[in-house]
Amino acid sequence: MRGAHCPFCDLSMMEGQEVVLENSLCRFLMMPQEVLKGSGVIVPVAHRETVFDLTPGEWRATQDLLAEAKAMLDREYSPDGYNVGWNSGVAGGQHIRHAHLHVVPRFADEPYAGKGIRHWLKSPDNRRPDTEIKPQ
Repeated sequence: MRGAHCPFCDLSMMEGQEVVLENSLCRFLMMPQEVLKGSGVIVPVAHRETVFDLTPGEWRATQDLLAEAKAMLDREYSPDGYNVGWNSGVAGGQHIRHAHLHVVPRFADEPYAGKGIRHWLKSPDNRRPDTEIKPQ
């Protein structure tokens, strides 16, 4: 069943979003980006709320599509690296309740080059209020 009011189920909900690559179970979607040029998301065709809801077949199809997307992005953008990752749940930063794998080409001349997915998460500003630092 497709999710009601889901922009990954009803692609017309996001202006400029397009299917760039697809297989029988997943799609690689891109939309015009001002900052993250070449970035996109891989989504299952079936509405799955989080990454933890994917079927084994959807996992394989995601991996296959990731390889295809990387080959295409390598040809078209020649990035120096990639960030690839899932956000799951509201606290994990998931704003659209349809599983989606972010694929973000990275370039050596970016201001944040070398900063990985966990960079901001490791910041002391992100420490939970009820935790303390233990000596090592």
